Amino acid sequence: MDFERDAPNFFSGPYVDRRSERRETASWLSEVRADPRTRYLIASGTAQLMHGAGPDGGMPRIAFLPGDHPIVLAAAPEQLVLLGWFEDAPCLLVDLGSARAEEAPAGTTFEELRPLSGRVPREQAALLAYARALSIWRVRNRFCGLCGSPTRPERAGHVIRCTNPDCAQEIFPRIEPAVIVLVTDGERALLGRQPTWPAGRYSTIAGFVEPGESLEDAVAREVLEETGVRVRRVDYHSSQPWPFPSSLMLGFHAIAEQGARIRVGGELDDVRWFSREELASGIPTLPPAHAISFRLIAAWFDARSSVPLAALRA
Repeated sequence: MDFERDAPNFFSGPYVDRRSERRETASWLSEVRADPRTRYLIASGTAQLMHGAGPDGGMPRIAFLPGDHPIVLAAAPEQLVLLGWFEDAPCLLVDLGSARAEEAPAGTTFEELRPLSGRVPREQAALLAYARALSIWRVRNRFCGLCGSPTRPERAGHVIRCTNPDCAQEIFPRIEPAVIVLVTDGERALLGRQPTWPAGRYSTIAGFVEPGESLEDAVAREVLEETGVRVRRVDYHSSQPWPFPSSLMLGFHAIAEQGARIRVGGELDDVRWFSREELASGIPTLPPAHAISFRLIAAWFDARSSVPLAALRA
């Protein structure tokens, strides 16, 4: 299989210059705060400060604050995380934790990323996903998992260290690898649905990688558990950060054994084979276009179609 895979998925790509070497300097915070170009991304829990997030269908955008804003001035150093250089300017995450500011600045609201992600400009959405993943990691590691002592952030907020000198464990950001796969038999795509999804929506098969398991083994196991179908070939396609809460989706295409019968299991309440003609006609409802699941389906479909699936679904 030779499906298109060059363009980065949504939430990924060269949207930020991380400049990780700056995290190692003791003066990083004073230098970045002294730079008048520095912009501050404000987060409260998993919600982030946004402009234009109303239901009018417009394009929401990040409500960056300047360094002299009261919310920024009131933030303690341990609440600040150096995200990198975004649009050639330093960018700091101000992690308010669960203590949200009493009142958001005029014209802004604290919003969750997931329902807005398809409307936010691509590079801003990626920055928000990056910041959200760090906020979740920080709140989950306020105490050491070995000795129970409080922790403190170091290295510009990208390492958390246990404050107990006899322990001093370093904790680094963690991601949870998950495989997501489009299974085909050549002319049909195998899609399933979860009971909580909107009526008629189907998607690719996905699941978390288990300890001691390769990605290819995880693909074969998840497909068999969820659908009863055995796959005989697995090819990597692309990956996508998915901070809901902290996954990395590793996308694959797989070929099913001929004559494979479906047996619904696991978390799905239905699994079906769909032809190219059904997908072209709008059956079933597919995931949103910014999700890697849609891209896996579209890459397979577009390989034998003169009209891209995204255009047919527009």
